[in-house]
Amino acid sequence: MLFRPNCVKTIILKTKIALLASLLLCVSNVFADVVEVDNAALKSLIEQGVPVVDVRRDDEWQKNGVIEGAHLLTFFDERGRYDAKKWLQDLEKITASNQPFVLICEHGVRSKTISNLLDKRLGYTQVHNVTDGMHSWVKAGEPVVKPEAK
Repeated sequence: MLFRPNCVKTIILKTKIALLASLLLCVSNVFADVVEVDNAALKSLIEQGVPVVDVRRDDEWQKNGVIEGAHLLTFFDERGRYDAKKWLQDLEKITASNQPFVLICEHGVRSKTISNLLDKRLGYTQVHNVTDGMHSWVKAGEPVVKPEAK
């Protein structure tokens, strides 16, 4: 059987398109976007047993309280320094990279930065960020508890 040159080019092009589409589907499954959540969504996630990781500093926990059951895991110190390797080791004790979890800070800025790092660079696929942070939670009158002494 003889193939016409245009037919071969069409088959090759369609094969390349199919391979590219398959690759894009695989990549999109590996890197999911960070899910921004408000107080209502946060409550729902807590009810589902999704762990909440509070990345604020100890002085912030003491000042405004914490969400009951939250894992207190400071990322940035008061000077903006961090130990990402140690923090990630501690995070691995709480959740796996393919499991859902929530990050929260005071106003949602630090947690957003950390969420994007986890999602875009480290392959965490189910990161939720509380958009307006503990500030919004406390302002709305949602319950907080005093943090446990370390």
